[in-house]
Amino acid sequence: MTQPITKQINSGVAILTLNRPEVFNSFNKEMAFLLQDELDACEKDATVRAIVITGSGRAFCAGQDIGEITNPDLNPGFKKILDDHYNPIIKKIRAIEKPIVCGVNGVAAGAGANIALACDVVIASDKASFIQAFSKIGLIPDSAGTFFLPRLIGFGKASAIMMLGDKISAEKAEKMGMIYSVVPSETLMDEVKAAATTLANMPTKALGLTKRLLNESMTNNLEEQLILESKLQIESASTEDYAEGVAAFVEKRKPNFKGN
Repeated sequence: MTQPITKQINSGVAILTLNRPEVFNSFNKEMAFLLQDELDACEKDATVRAIVITGSGRAFCAGQDIGEITNPDLNPGFKKILDDHYNPIIKKIRAIEKPIVCGVNGVAAGAGANIALACDVVIASDKASFIQAFSKIGLIPDSAGTFFLPRLIGFGKASAIMMLGDKISAEKAEKMGMIYSVVPSETLMDEVKAAATTLANMPTKALGLTKRLLNESMTNNLEEQLILESKLQIESASTEDYAEGVAAFVEKRKPNFKGN
């Protein structure tokens, strides 16, 4: 039986691929829980120092599998779908103190778009697009879309995109600051793997603390953020990778970071 999520680990990078291409990698209960399990496993695995999330086939993720919610025997209800399926995924993506790169290979719609936007680095194929499709069927954006999108592109643009439900090309998404970069579809995974491998060879602890700071900056005031920066800078300065980074700088050589 085909697994709805596949995982490969190589050179410190775990690649998690959404693998329901026949339904554009839309989420059902099984895939949602499996992605949570795989994220947990990547967090616990010390050999994994960067994570990639991407999709198989022509789409990244079309959001919720409509077939599940329109089947009375399968539909768990929106409260369980959000509380048990999507919200834990978003929380794990932000809480794991390892860099997470999203390779958006095709359309990212609804919850699929917002899962992508929750990642640390988003690289999209020139054939990809982003759609806040909720308003088209009388729903509101979920999976933290109303939290991240206004912070990425501004209140006005986020409001218009969410209400109008426009399809945003990868090129336009990059220009408005929604994503990091756009690359040719033929080289997407090469670019994604290269970025993730670079991150996997960097000081993982410092990257994780940077991620924590960025999370806290969403709600902290200036004074609170300065205090936290001071605390976490002291913590990062006590790591083996900091000592290695300074030694490499003094000795004019490339550092060999271990993630400690």
